[in-house]
Amino acid sequence: MTNAELNELKQRYVASGAASPATQFAAKAENAELWDEDGKRFIDFAGGIGVLNIGHRHPKVVEAVKAQLDRVMHTCQTVMPYEGYVRVAQKLSELTPVRGHAKVMLANSGAEALENAVKVARAATGRSGVICFTGGYHGRTFMTMAMNGKVAPYRTDFGPMPGQVYRAPYPVPSIGVSEEEALRHLKMTLKSDANPSDTAAIVIEPVLGEGGFHAAPASFLKAIREICDEHGILMIVDEVQSGFGRTGKLFAIEHAGIEPDIMTMAKSMADGMPISAVVGTDTVMDASGGNSLGGTYTGSPVSCAAVLAVLEVFEEENILEKSQGLGEKLKSQFNAWEARFDCVVRGRALGAMAAFDLVEKDGSPATELTGKLCREARERGLILLSCGLYGNTIRFLMPVTIGDDVLEEGFSLIETLLDEMTA
Repeated sequence: MTNAELNELKQRYVASGAASPATQFAAKAENAELWDEDGKRFIDFAGGIGVLNIGHRHPKVVEAVKAQLDRVMHTCQTVMPYEGYVRVAQKLSELTPVRGHAKVMLANSGAEALENAVKVARAATGRSGVICFTGGYHGRTFMTMAMNGKVAPYRTDFGPMPGQVYRAPYPVPSIGVSEEEALRHLKMTLKSDANPSDTAAIVIEPVLGEGGFHAAPASFLKAIREICDEHGILMIVDEVQSGFGRTGKLFAIEHAGIEPDIMTMAKSMADGMPISAVVGTDTVMDASGGNSLGGTYTGSPVSCAAVLAVLEVFEEENILEKSQGLGEKLKSQFNAWEARFDCVVRGRALGAMAAFDLVEKDGSPATELTGKLCREARERGLILLSCGLYGNTIRFLMPVTIGDDVLEEGFSLIETLLDEMTA
């Protein structure tokens, strides 16, 4: 079908709240390139919102998925378990830097992983309060909507949120929140709103995703670890977007050298297949009763096969080194744009988790310009994503396996558009 025909069907049958604003429909993809139903080629700097760190349809993952389809597609692992679930749990236990011996539960999405992380924390501590951070994003289910540090569009229209979720500022100096100020407010939250003896967990992204790709200083994360230890609170680190090689390490928290009690992950762990995980210290993960965690599709055999293939690719193709190298290229390009365009500021990258901000002449967020850049880029064959509290951040989530020629082609188009828009 054509893009036009599919758009007509979308308007008629897809709920407006779930419908993409894009008018192009993906027909095929390979590594960092997409082609729509009309045959137009796109360079993909979005990576399915950080899902495709090793690229669209990596051959090893495709092969593993096809082979699994010939064996078992579904049993529900609580009815009849299978090797893939156990092997993925073993691998994640060995690779994830949580305290002590780790145990694992698999789920379907990042939001589901966060929901279960909170359940586990409440069971392990006998407490119910949760502290999160401004700008944080954790999902679209009710608990995770309450945890999100951004209202629109995630909480608009949906009524009262679950209670006992408290918020503290994330350290982002560019919006006026220093590390010292953020830490002071967190301690004040524990004094004024969230009684430590009633608080089960502090949940934090080591690098804000939707909130603008700001990395928390290692000293701030270490201070949170110390506060949690002082009060018997569990530290939950959300690596749904920053995990699986995006930052040049398997997990972003490794840059800080600390061990949380629980970690959540999803997105690039299966190169496009739906799966997520909660990994935590064994005594914490075993706190809830039998059959208290799970779901019909959690840890699908096909998705587990994809995870195991992804981990092999990481070793065989030096993905972490590639992520670091891509990050250096991105930082270099951002520096050049900042020198050339007054509207481009605050280029930043932790590995290949990279972004810059667009501002007006007075330094205020250039939200309109950001939206225009993303729209115009797509019309010319480049998929870009914005984010941030003020919607003025351009984030880069292209596959770390992107070829240099394709990367440079994308850079050139952005530069052309910035030239045109600032002329």
